[in-house]
Amino acid sequence: MNIMRVEAKQARVDTENTDALVLMFCEGEGLPKEEGVILDRALGGALRELLQSKEFDGKAGEVVVFHTHRKIPAKRLILVGLGKKQELGLDHIRQAMGHAAKRVRQAKCQAFTVALPSVVPQEASPIDVGQTMTEGAILGSYQFTTYRSDTPGKAVTAMTVLAPRKDQLPQLSEGIRRGVATAEATVFVRDLCNHPSNVMTPTRIAQEAKTVAKEVGVNLKILEQKEMERLGMGALLGVAKGSHEPPKFIILQYQGAKKKDDRPVVLVGKTITFDTGGISLKPAENMEQMKADMTGGAEVLAAMRAAARLKLPLNLISILPAAENMPGGRAMRPGDVVKTLSGKTVEVQNTDAEGRLILSDGLAYATRFKPAVLIDIATLTGACVVALGQFAIGMFGTDATLKEAIRKAGLRAGERVWEMPLWEEYFEQLRSDVADMRNIGGRGGGMITAALFLSKFVGDTPWVHLDIASTDWSERERAYIPKGPTGIGTRLLIQFLINRSL
Repeated sequence: MNIMRVEAKQARVDTENTDALVLMFCEGEGLPKEEGVILDRALGGALRELLQSKEFDGKAGEVVVFHTHRKIPAKRLILVGLGKKQELGLDHIRQAMGHAAKRVRQAKCQAFTVALPSVVPQEASPIDVGQTMTEGAILGSYQFTTYRSDTPGKAVTAMTVLAPRKDQLPQLSEGIRRGVATAEATVFVRDLCNHPSNVMTPTRIAQEAKTVAKEVGVNLKILEQKEMERLGMGALLGVAKGSHEPPKFIILQYQGAKKKDDRPVVLVGKTITFDTGGISLKPAENMEQMKADMTGGAEVLAAMRAAARLKLPLNLISILPAAENMPGGRAMRPGDVVKTLSGKTVEVQNTDAEGRLILSDGLAYATRFKPAVLIDIATLTGACVVALGQFAIGMFGTDATLKEAIRKAGLRAGERVWEMPLWEEYFEQLRSDVADMRNIGGRGGGMITAALFLSKFVGDTPWVHLDIASTDWSERERAYIPKGPTGIGTRLLIQFLINRSL
């Protein structure tokens, strides 16, 4: 995985010798101050003429390539729209950089330079802007080509961010450092989820965790099937029974806090490396997308690596209950009862509601660490897609402070959450005649009953559940979101950890 190299320097745009110089404009605002005027003068008024003709107007997502014919050192200008000035947010910058990176690649440039936008959102620091620009460029240029023989053109390998003043460089460089870490983590997740399930098995996930454990301050423990049986993880083992692939229960710990006994943040991610639905078999259409049912686990693994690379001053634990859900001869059947690690029993009325089963054991194990906060993230329910479409992550939780911190991190990362109710009345739908509860609650409120099921395994720990079934896969390519696995949720988690560390 080669990540674009990003650096900041202080220089004038009209003196920069580069294959492509990216400039960002707000809609209808004309030439940016100073730098735009200088460039326009060097180009003989061509830039002003382009804007006045409305051939380029700065609308969000608008991109125009302008060849300079060497009137300035840059070979070409790439003009990118930010949209209306009064509506400008960090994600508009992120999207503009995603569009720019794609256009740079189409122009067959391997390196490019971008000027800081002359207009930024209110209260956005150079750190925020540097991080956002870096994320947009790296994520927008993402391609997964491992299994292709007709590899597309060469990747964009380097970006230079120009700052007009030298005193902006320290903060800008820190933003770039954070942006590289968050984007690199998202690329890592996309790659893991793009690999087919005959490659990305629970055993391969464990190997990836071993690689992450080589980071400074990270320790790894992997529970094998016999250890899970000894502990009584009946829910996870029940899901794994139909597969020839052995399950893995992966625990990574990072000690970054100054006080070693600081209570940790614990992240738990659903890691179903392929989900057929088991005996309650899914329809064939789109089943190939179920290779990404491990997105939550990939994201907590990537968040662990990013926290270590950023040297965040906190204690963090990532837990990945990993299994395949297959309809084999030994597979769990509808009507079976499993005993979870917590001691609670569950009647399995639908084997395709397997994510909440493996998470029940993951969450119960997580409480043993006495977390300061506990967050699980999972491609949990089709009901989430019905309720929220593809632009919002479903959020449930028991702690108002934690939910607000997640909401703010989501806004900053451009990975927004929307809170749904976690009312006890919905538990009536989960009552079983033969066990403590059943694993489905009927058609109505399916996202809510799934979250309520999970809430029974977290005790008194401040807890948030994030349902990313709505956002983990995109049917079309967007500014910095590829078609296929998106990795959405990764930067939300890392931004939450960064904010908590400040």
